[in-house]
Amino acid sequence: MPAPGVCNNILSTRNIKSGYGTIAKPERFFNQDFKQLKQYCLTKRIRFYDATFPPANSSIGQQLLNSPELNSAQVEWLRPAVSLIVPNPSLVVEGISRFDFRQGAVGNCWFLASIGALTFQDEIFEQVVPLDQNFDKDYCGLFHFRFWRFGKWVDVVIDDKLPTINGRLIFVSCKDPTEFWPALLEKAYAKVCGSYSDMNAGTPAEAMMDFTGGVHMCIQLSNPSANLWELMYRAGQCRSLMGCGTHPGETGDNIRLENGLVQGHAYTVTGVKQMICQGQLVSLVRLLNPWGHKEWKGDWSDESPLWQTVSPQDREMCLHVSDNGEFWMALDDFCKYFSTLDICSMYPDFLDRSSPGQWKTSFYGGKWVAGTTAGGCLKHPKSFWTNPQYRVKIDKLLDEQGERKILVTLMQMPDKRNRCHVQNLHIGFSVFEYKAVSGKFPASFFKTPVAQTKPYLNARDVMEVLVLKPGEYLIVPSTYSPNETGSYILTFHSKEEISIQ
Repeated sequence: MPAPGVCNNILSTRNIKSGYGTIAKPERFFNQDFKQLKQYCLTKRIRFYDATFPPANSSIGQQLLNSPELNSAQVEWLRPAVSLIVPNPSLVVEGISRFDFRQGAVGNCWFLASIGALTFQDEIFEQVVPLDQNFDKDYCGLFHFRFWRFGKWVDVVIDDKLPTINGRLIFVSCKDPTEFWPALLEKAYAKVCGSYSDMNAGTPAEAMMDFTGGVHMCIQLSNPSANLWELMYRAGQCRSLMGCGTHPGETGDNIRLENGLVQGHAYTVTGVKQMICQGQLVSLVRLLNPWGHKEWKGDWSDESPLWQTVSPQDREMCLHVSDNGEFWMALDDFCKYFSTLDICSMYPDFLDRSSPGQWKTSFYGGKWVAGTTAGGCLKHPKSFWTNPQYRVKIDKLLDEQGERKILVTLMQMPDKRNRCHVQNLHIGFSVFEYKAVSGKFPASFFKTPVAQTKPYLNARDVMEVLVLKPGEYLIVPSTYSPNETGSYILTFHSKEEISIQ
């Protein structure tokens, strides 16, 4: 296993446009071939042992081993099928549900909120969790999962040795002790991140993007658009995953407030609904705390008297009084008490009710190199022009206003193996009308963009929906400061082919 800080070839931009690394033909993570490994184990009649993510302290990570919840001397790695964890383990028991699992000792509520959203989309779930694997026929202690990582799908192989203390799983576990898909999925993602410790802290968007390989939209709820509920409704109809987060507290701890919400905590959006209350139309959002308990106590909570003001049909359909972590709240309260909403979808169809097949996607990999192609943002006019530039030609009218929507995403790629060691740069991009010039563009050309990301974000990806008239444009991705080295993927989503140089 590579030492912390060592780059791996899964982070390169090779083959981004070649078709290799698709969901149908994913790349082999650490070059491990699931079918070959399974055939070898069955032929030799042995159980698989994963040397690239061994059942050892290195796979848990020092941060967790130093926590008061764990004592490394007590940790024992056990296989569900050949240990005393349970007598008859299964990958899935009676279908998948957002209520199947509960969080363990690692602070990965963001990941659990993401898999809560994943349980609503069977097609996406089966892409990530192949269901043709089990603990019965041809069992050899070997499982695999698929994630989208920086422009391509990868197939991740693991053994089924899980960390336990006194026979109990340390990390995520199921309410049905015989069900193991969440624990094995978490282990596979921990392998991708570098260790279980590397899963500590994050946002649901990161894992939801790795589950879908599609489009990510982040909405700041302090200033939402007027059509927020309609956008969320369309997203729910278009095979999207939605997660959100509450405002962080001053200490950074997950403190439960008097209203029942937890500070700095990730939640899953599990539904939206409008109903008539006292003659007025109200818009509601349903949310799930991945802890499986601790719910909102305000209006439209389980015990709220407002449920007596709606029709019996709506009340029967929506109200389930149980401390299972799921609750309803008004859209206005949602925007007040939550900071961001993340929508991740395989396609951008949730933006305008279009069909998924209408959208075409192009990937372009590039680098910012200090001293040559890392010019910083527009506040550095003397060097901004040195950034990579993409010339986009739009020559068709697609709506009555004679404009065209292009969804552009800029994603930076990690420079380290372990997730917790990655230092994201502040990134963004600017769009300029293209005008032919001889030689290099003068600095004055870059003074007035027609669109740009605001602000530059210390985030894995930034996205903008560009509404452009026919013509030619330059799109310039950059870091905030000059001379910052990094790699990126620039993605274009459009309903028609666009010319990009």
